[in-house]
Amino acid sequence: MNEKFSIALRRIAVMGGMTDYVSMSSREFGKDLGISQQSASKRILELLDENLIERDLGARKQRIKITPLGVEALRQEYSEYQMIFDSKNSITITGTLVTGMGEGQYYVNQPGYRSQFEEKLGYIPFDGTLNLKVGQKDLPKIEIMRRSRSVVVEGFQHEERTFGDVRCYPATIKNLECAVTIPSRSHYTDTLEVLCKYNLRHTLGISDGDQVEIHISVE
Repeated sequence: MNEKFSIALRRIAVMGGMTDYVSMSSREFGKDLGISQQSASKRILELLDENLIERDLGARKQRIKITPLGVEALRQEYSEYQMIFDSKNSITITGTLVTGMGEGQYYVNQPGYRSQFEEKLGYIPFDGTLNLKVGQKDLPKIEIMRRSRSVVVEGFQHEERTFGDVRCYPATIKNLECAVTIPSRSHYTDTLEVLCKYNLRHTLGISDGDQVEIHISVE
């Protein structure tokens, strides 16, 4: 993200603009950023053009809120700072166990993937994935994971359908070896899909709504 946009977004976020509209004048915003009122007005227009903020023009002051795209940009920046100042070999993410749509089972059972899972992960995964919905606090860690090294399960074609690459991130839950899987074509997600050779629901005695900690390698 452009540094001047980053500085402006951080200031709006500090004012509370990630969760609600905040009132500000261009003069006040310019003073906070150390720039002129004219430059501050231009900065706001630039942020609007980039779809990083949305604005409501009130009678006395404009009201500004950061868009989901802007929030995601800040999350990515946050993850970069974490990688610099909190460098570790693994990260811990807490998620709420939820029932998926059955897509994980469909993809895990594809022979083109299944043979590679065995070869590259060292085990044949259980028939389906464990789905963990991640809370706001841990969402930036997903970006850290995505930027780390992964095991790539290559895509293939089957019956005129194309299956894309899948990136697998080695992990553990309660010392049980597993892997977080993310299709290479996917973008933002707040749900982790986890492969394991065991039926984790039965092995760990967990059910929907339970909080589950997963430790992910980010070497």
